[in-house]
Amino acid sequence: MKDIEYDPAEESTYECFACGTVVQASTPGACPDCGADMRNRRTPIE
Repeated sequence: MKDIEYDPAEESTYECFACGTVVQASTPGACPDCGADMRNRRTPIE
């Protein structure tokens, strides 16, 4: 597996844990639709 170079200024894709809304952002925040936590889609869930 190859490590991805991290650039904090680059936007990432985030997905809401609760409703599945997908947004592009440089920093995670609350879901704009339901207010739940969001996860970076580049990070695998184990």
